[in-house]
Amino acid sequence: IASFQGRVLIGVGRYLRIYDIGKKKMLRKCENKSIPNYVSAIHTVGNRIIASDVQDSFHFVRYKRQENQLIVFADDTNPRWITASCSLDYNTVAGADKFGNITIIRLPGDVSDDVDEDPTGNKALWDRGLLNGASQKADVMMNFHLGEMVTSLQKATLIPGGSESLVYTTLSGGIGMLVAFTSHEDHDFFQHLEMYMRTEHPPLCGRDHLSFRSYYYPVKNVIDGDLCEMFNSMDPVKQKSVSEELDRTPSEVSKKLEDIRTRYAF
Repeated sequence: IASFQGRVLIGVGRYLRIYDIGKKKMLRKCENKSIPNYVSAIHTVGNRIIASDVQDSFHFVRYKRQENQLIVFADDTNPRWITASCSLDYNTVAGADKFGNITIIRLPGDVSDDVDEDPTGNKALWDRGLLNGASQKADVMMNFHLGEMVTSLQKATLIPGGSESLVYTTLSGGIGMLVAFTSHEDHDFFQHLEMYMRTEHPPLCGRDHLSFRSYYYPVKNVIDGDLCEMFNSMDPVKQKSVSEELDRTPSEVSKKLEDIRTRYAF
């Protein structure tokens, strides 16, 4: 259930419905039957609705007040069994699936403009289906395999005056966060650190780190902070060789790791 422009938006099985208050009963004002399986969550931003399907990822729905219609205008190209989701902005949504992946999908810039205004006045824009779904597709901004099922996703600020981050909790009680880099320099540094850590500090069981983080979808635009943090527990000799590759001293690398932690969390 979600509030929507003074009415209520409810997912009833695979139907997305808008209800209003009548004198004795709730009145069904509008309905959409395009969601494939089961509506698991609803987020609203202005006239735009993001509905997640239990098995088929996100569907971006637009409410046309004049025609009193709910129209699915964009969806995701990958099927995802969504367990938790969080709307990040007008075009972007984060979701987690039951196989332990976190993903962020975003509508391309040209899509968001086309939806709001169709100058021809006809609905040809939405009638063209693509890949058995909506005519327009969202882009995947980020993929990451956590390895355990995420039960909650929220945008939050953990310290006063700190930057916002995406906090997740998992089925086995883990709490973690995804933070955005604010500078290219930081991103570059951690990308290289992660690359050297993969070779210098492989997992105990001998499994390849990159293939694990890409278990269902190739890892994209995420740097594994847990792996980077392992730098402090390596041999001093290995620490020295990795930090020399990065043109830093071991203490500078440790300081950099601590800085990014304190900026967002603790």
